[in-house]
Amino acid sequence: MPRQIALLRGVNLGPHKQVKMAALREVLTAAGYEDVRTLVNSGNVVLTSRKKPATVEKEVHQLILDELGVDTEVMVRTRDELADVIERCPYPEADERPKHVHVAFLKGDVDEERVAKLQAMDFGDEAFEISGRELFAWHPRGLADSDLAKQLQKGAGADATSRNWNTVTKLLKLADD
Repeated sequence: MPRQIALLRGVNLGPHKQVKMAALREVLTAAGYEDVRTLVNSGNVVLTSRKKPATVEKEVHQLILDELGVDTEVMVRTRDELADVIERCPYPEADERPKHVHVAFLKGDVDEERVAKLQAMDFGDEAFEISGRELFAWHPRGLADSDLAKQLQKGAGADATSRNWNTVTKLLKLADD
């Protein structure tokens, strides 16, 4: 059966939107998802289901809302889509400096006007590229001092959730286990 990765947006970052990963695994397993695994405490779930990713997105969102009382966006990619994301990374530095490369998994279309404004801005040695349903960002000085990250937090017109390169590659390994 196909492996899928569900990425929850903005959970466990502060006192709000708290989702315990053990409870999340229990809820998803009880709903019929198989081999449910989580990675770290920031809403990364690998599961098995024959359902379409769009269906998984809707169901997982509703389950988290109904059973755990948290309203959060969910972005789903299949195992093969995640492998493709890794192949498409435009930054060869990713494996050597994985905390400096982030991938925003988009849900929906970007605002072309907003993206054009971002592309016209000078971010020095920082860069970003949209490829498919992902936005790749290179932050060579880290996120704390990143002007690009501050602008990207304002959005590109689509709901998104970001993960650093370490997490992205670990999710693929978890999906392959």
